[in-house]
Amino acid sequence: MKILYLEVYINIVVHKSNSIVYIEVCSKGEVIESVENNFDTTTLDKKMFEFIDSYVKKTPYFYISILDTNHSQGAVPTCSNNRVSEFIDINESNHICYEDNWTYYTPKSGLKELKTLYSKIGIDYVFSPFVILGNFFKDKIDTYMAMYILIENNNISITIFDNSALLYGTYLEVSHASESDELIIDDGDLELEEDDDENIDLSDVDVLDDIDGLDDMDSLDDMDSLDDIDSLDDFGDIEDLDSFDDINDFDDDKDIEEKLIEELEHSEHPVQENNSFTDDYHMFSIIQRAVNDFYQDEKYKSQFIESVYIADALGVSGDLKKFLEEEMFLSVYIRQINLPMELCTLAKMESK
Repeated sequence: MKILYLEVYINIVVHKSNSIVYIEVCSKGEVIESVENNFDTTTLDKKMFEFIDSYVKKTPYFYISILDTNHSQGAVPTCSNNRVSEFIDINESNHICYEDNWTYYTPKSGLKELKTLYSKIGIDYVFSPFVILGNFFKDKIDTYMAMYILIENNNISITIFDNSALLYGTYLEVSHASESDELIIDDGDLELEEDDDENIDLSDVDVLDDIDGLDDMDSLDDMDSLDDIDSLDDFGDIEDLDSFDDINDFDDDKDIEEKLIEELEHSEHPVQENNSFTDDYHMFSIIQRAVNDFYQDEKYKSQFIESVYIADALGVSGDLKKFLEEEMFLSVYIRQINLPMELCTLAKMESK
C-alpha cells in the first residue's frame, strides 16, 4: 500500500541564527523533487511551518528529521552499562549503543525541548552528529585508525576510531570572529580570550533518531537511536599512555600566535580573510586540546594519531589544514559534506 503514495523527507538543520530545511519527494524510491529553503529563525516560525506543511499535505508518508545540536550530547567508547556510567549520568541522558560498539547520548531534557518546539509538525528522527560522522566516513572508520571530525557552522564533533572501535568522542561549540569581536572558545579550560558576555558549552554527541520512542532508535516514533521522545523513560541502557609528554603538551602556541598576529597585520582583506584565519586557528586550537585530552585522560585507550579526516560543512580555509599538518604533524584529508542531505540519507535508512 505504501508504494502507491509519495514519500516526503523533511530535514532541518539549525544554525546559530538561521535554519535550513531540505526536502525530498520520492515516488517508488526515486527522487522526483528536491528543494532547500533558508529561514532566518532558529525555531519553527510561521514561514517555516507553512513551507513544511505544504509538503506534509502531499502524503500520509512523511518523515521529519532534525540534527541534534544540544551542547551536552556526546559519544563514549563502550556499550557496557557499567562503563557508560563512568562517562555520563545515565539517569539524565538517553543513550544508544551503535553497532554493538560504542554509545552516543543526549540529555532527556533536550529531547523534550525539541518535542515542544516542533510540536506543530512533530519530529520523527533526531540525528546525532556522531552518527552522521560515522556514516559519512564509514569506508575509512572500518579500516583506519585516525581522528574523524565534523565541522558545522558553530560546532565541532571530534572522534577517534581504530578499526570501527570508538576510542574518543567530544562535541564542542565554537563562536566565530566578526569584524569587531575576537573569536572566543570556552571548553572549561580553553579560553584564548576572556569575555564575560560569551559562554560556550562543550559537549559530545551521536545520532538521535526517533523522538517518540527512544527505545527503538529507528524513528522518532519508534526510537532505537535516541529517536523517540514519547518514551523517554523506557529508553534502553548501554553499557594509556604512560608518557606522551611531547605530544600531550600543546600549551606552547607561541609560534602559531606569532603567525596569527603577522597574518592579521599584513592581510590585504582584513575583514574576510582575517576572520577566516582566526576562525581556523581557533578550530585548530580546539582540535589540539581535544587530542591532548585523549592522550592524558586515563579513561581512554590512547593511541598515537597520524591522520585526520574532516567532514567540512562550513567551508574552512586552507589554514586549518596547514596548522594541523605543520604544528601537529598530521596527514589531513578534507571532504565537503551537505548536512541536510546527510540527514535525508539517514532518514531513508531509518524509514525502511
